[in-house]
Amino acid sequence: MRIFSGIQPTGRKHLGNYIGAIRQYVEGQDRGEAIYCIVDLHAITVDFDPAELRERLYDTTAILLAAGLDPSRCILFRQSDVREHTELAWLLGAVTAWGDLNRMHQWKDKRELLERRRGAFVSAGLFTYPVLQAADVLAYRANEVPVGDDQRQHIELMREIARRFNERFGDALTVPEHRIPQLGARIMDLQDPATKMATTGGTEAGTVLVLDEPEVVRKKVMSAVTDSGSEIRRDPDKPGITNLIDIHAVVRGVDPGAVEDEFAGSGYGDFKAAVADAVVAYLAPVREHYAGLRGDEAALEAALGDGAARAREIAASTLADVRDRMGIGPPRG
Repeated sequence: MRIFSGIQPTGRKHLGNYIGAIRQYVEGQDRGEAIYCIVDLHAITVDFDPAELRERLYDTTAILLAAGLDPSRCILFRQSDVREHTELAWLLGAVTAWGDLNRMHQWKDKRELLERRRGAFVSAGLFTYPVLQAADVLAYRANEVPVGDDQRQHIELMREIARRFNERFGDALTVPEHRIPQLGARIMDLQDPATKMATTGGTEAGTVLVLDEPEVVRKKVMSAVTDSGSEIRRDPDKPGITNLIDIHAVVRGVDPGAVEDEFAGSGYGDFKAAVADAVVAYLAPVREHYAGLRGDEAALEAALGDGAARAREIAASTLADVRDRMGIGPPRG
C-alpha cells in the first residue's frame, strides 16, 4: 500500500485541516508507505509574496512534524524540489480533456471570486491545477490519497487521467482511490456552520487555528453559532450543534452518538465548554512541539531535502516509463 497526499504551504492551518487531512497523514505511516508533499507550486496560482511563501512552507513543515510525521517512517518533501512533477504534468495534459477541467467546481468558484474583484488577475494555473495535482499522485503510483471531502472531484479526474493514459499507451499508471474520513471530513466555520472552515473566505472568529493559544480557542468555541434550542443532537436543522458534536467526537475518538448520550440534558453553555477543553487538549501537544521545531530552519531543510531525494527516485522511474510509452526522447535500451 502506497499512500500520497499534498498540502498547501500555509502556517495558518486550522482545525478542519488537522482533522480532515493531517491526522490521516500521521495514521498513514502505520498503514503503508506514506509520501507527503508540501505543494508550493500549487500555491503560486494565486497572488503571493515570495518571501512569505518560504516562511509559510517552513511553518507547514514544522506543523506536520509536530503533529507526528516522522521522516524515518514517511517521505516528506517540497514539491518544487522534485522536478518530475512538472514534466509529468505537461505529459499528462495530453490525455486531459479541456471540458473536464472547465467543469471543475473549484476552478469555477475561484475564477468567479477573482473576477468579482475589479482588475483581478486570473492565472491559467488555476485552470491547469488539477493536472499538476494528478501528476503529484500518479508520479508515485500511489494506491490511496487521503483528502478532505472537497477534493472528491479532483480525485475522480485524476483517476480518469490515469485510465485514459493506460488505455492509450499501455498500463503504466496506478488508478488511485481516495480516502475520506467518515467523521470530520467537513469541519464547518463556527460562526457560519453552512460554510466549511477556512482561512481564506471564512470568518476569523469561526476558524480555530492549530497554533491558536488556549484562551483564543476557548473564546472561538464558546462564541460558536448554534440555534434557539437546547438539545445536544445531530440534526440537519441544527448545523451549529451538529458541527460541535462532530468536532468533540473526533478529538476524543468516540462516536457522535456517545457525545449525544453524554450531554443529554445539558445546556449549550456546558457543552461548548467541554468542546473547548477537548479541542485545547487535542491541539496543545502540536502547538508546544511546533515551538521547538520552527526555529531550526536548517533542520527543516535537511528533512525536506532527504525526503526529496527519496521521492525523486520513485518519481523518476514513473516518468521514464511514461516518456518511453509516449515516444518522448530516445528509446530505452
